[in-house]
Amino acid sequence: MHDTAHAPRRFETPFTHEAARSGVCLWRGAVLAAALMLGMAGAPAFARGPEAIADLASEVMDAVVNISAAETETVTKRGEVPPAIPGSPFGDLFDEFRKRRNEGGPRPRGAESAGSGFVIDESGIVVTNNHVIGEANDITVVFTDGAKRKAEVVGRDDKLDLAVLRVKTDKPLKAVKFGNSESLRIGDWVVAIGNPFGLGGSVTAGIVSAHSRNIEQGPYDDYIQTDAAINRGNSGGPLFNLKGEVIGINTAILSPSGGSVGIGFAVPAELAAPTVAQLREFGETRRGWLGVRIQPVDEDTAEALGLGGQDGALVASIDGKGPAANADIKTGDVIVQIDGKRVKEPRDLSRTVAAMPVGKRVDVTLLRDGKERKASVTLGRLEDGEKAQAQAAGETSKARSGRTLGLRLSEIDDELRQQYALAEDIKGVVVVEVEPDSPAADKRIEPGDVITEVGKSPVTAPAEVERRLETLRKEGRRSALLLVTGRDGDVRFVAIRLEE
Repeated sequence: MHDTAHAPRRFETPFTHEAARSGVCLWRGAVLAAALMLGMAGAPAFARGPEAIADLASEVMDAVVNISAAETETVTKRGEVPPAIPGSPFGDLFDEFRKRRNEGGPRPRGAESAGSGFVIDESGIVVTNNHVIGEANDITVVFTDGAKRKAEVVGRDDKLDLAVLRVKTDKPLKAVKFGNSESLRIGDWVVAIGNPFGLGGSVTAGIVSAHSRNIEQGPYDDYIQTDAAINRGNSGGPLFNLKGEVIGINTAILSPSGGSVGIGFAVPAELAAPTVAQLREFGETRRGWLGVRIQPVDEDTAEALGLGGQDGALVASIDGKGPAANADIKTGDVIVQIDGKRVKEPRDLSRTVAAMPVGKRVDVTLLRDGKERKASVTLGRLEDGEKAQAQAAGETSKARSGRTLGLRLSEIDDELRQQYALAEDIKGVVVVEVEPDSPAADKRIEPGDVITEVGKSPVTAPAEVERRLETLRKEGRRSALLLVTGRDGDVRFVAIRLEE
């Protein structure tokens, strides 16, 4: 996310210097008088700020940790130095060198990262951001007393950018609990504690600037926005309310400079807490799944469907093997409520369903032909649906595309027809990629060209092209004659040498 910083404008007034000095004196006098009045009457609470911040910081500080993560590699046997030959000169020095060389242990490799986290269970359970640990295999948790403990990953979730770690401890650790982020109001005081720029134990305070922010970082964006200073290294740290409860996990900032400009974002506890619980119990997420593809209801769609407004999530398609396929939900329906919770826009539906347990039967309120209807559906597991969709997509990709002669070919579908402006009546296989320095590249075949014949036989699928080329090889042909239609409509024969 980017922003643009502008130089502040300098405003001037048509004062003479003497008048200006006189005005300053009057201003100073007014300020002094106001200060004396406040001193006599006592400053109002909002002017003093929340007195509980110091006590709060003292109470929860020991539960906030620094996290260092790095990739490491271990010296392999191939690189070991053999022992010295008995009786050889300088044998002792050689053995000392060998010991340092072979027993040096893991060596850091790649980039290291540093962030923040917090303990949620005195037995050693720590929560942080997934991006803080990345793909590291050497994770160290540093506590406020300077103690360092190696951590193992219990589970991680890239959708909410959360990770749960475990450290071994011989004594109970200071822990904090999640609070109720749904009750937050704009203007409520919050406190962030973390490790900005490696400065562990830093405390900043501010207010809730906004809630339900969508910053397009994931499918469940519902961030708390705060003006409490959050900088690099604060990631994964807690955002507290004045009760000492974690109501958010600091995750992102909006900044043109990389430093805090008073716009930070935290994952709300209402989303983080159930996800953390799943990661602790299963080592992975188990989110609810409805099995529908949804989109917003715009003004034209609302008018076409005879709706009174634009609230809801329009069902664009239904997964044939998903839960909704077995319920009274159809393409074109607008879901306006699920399990008693209002659906104002598509992300409301996505978040609500994802937070529900797998196997739960829920009631759905939807609009069809301008009339309200009810449906009931048993939720499946999102991760299972994603795996099935990925597998199906892979099988479809294999069936519809292929690579040969330095070309990646695909069947012609509506998307490719539009992308390459192909004529409606053209048939064949479309070239979507050409390898540099390949035989096809030498013949100036380009993406968007359509191969309609191979060896004077029509082809309509990549598999047919490969079968035809294999036949030509068996016949002893050294080259294949292709009939190619260019994007400009020009038709030409191209002879390409067959690969060995």
